[in-house]
Amino acid sequence: MTSVPTPIPSRTQFVLQEIKRRILTGRLTPGQALVETELAAQFGVSKTPVREALKTLAGTGLVVMSQYKGVTVRMVDADMAREVYDVRLLLEPEALRRAVRRGASLDAARDALTRADEAGDTAERSLANREFHRALYLPCGNPLLGRMLDEVRDQAALVSAVAWAASPSWQQEAGEHREILRLALAGDADGAARALHTHIGSFVERAFPGTVASAQGEDALA
Repeated sequence: MTSVPTPIPSRTQFVLQEIKRRILTGRLTPGQALVETELAAQFGVSKTPVREALKTLAGTGLVVMSQYKGVTVRMVDADMAREVYDVRLLLEPEALRRAVRRGASLDAARDALTRADEAGDTAERSLANREFHRALYLPCGNPLLGRMLDEVRDQAALVSAVAWAASPSWQQEAGEHREILRLALAGDADGAARALHTHIGSFVERAFPGTVASAQGEDALA
């Protein structure tokens, strides 16, 4: 039987994923300039795929494009964290609640949790954590709700990267992830949603004290 060759990623996709990885692992820091010619030389490509990748990253909120300053990695401050985490606090626990109530499979969340525990570096752990959260909210039964949460995934990961660089807390978060999944697998929709709300809120509060502005977020869509 002839095997199907693995598709080769486009140059733009390669550049996009590599720049994103460097941002989310702290190799490219908030406020750092991203110069097209320098990045093109590093990746061995023309400026066109770099330019297209940067436009995509600007659309997801990871970089900022300015007529005067050029392209820079987005700065992370309490206001930015509040905006992103208010959305998560309002929507993510409700999405999980709905996923559990409809009996959706959470195998992908379990697999992501295992990958996070076995991760060899911060980049792998960050990616696995992102997939864990997505696997909890995506099967909620409302595609629009899933897409809304997807919109803030990269920005939330950037906040996490900055917070971890200052004070690594992934071990505590891993324990919270296990408890959230335990409750969800037990069919406790409300308990899992409350645990997720506490997990999200406590993380950003540790990273940016005084940031959590939506204390009632967990009950807003109950």
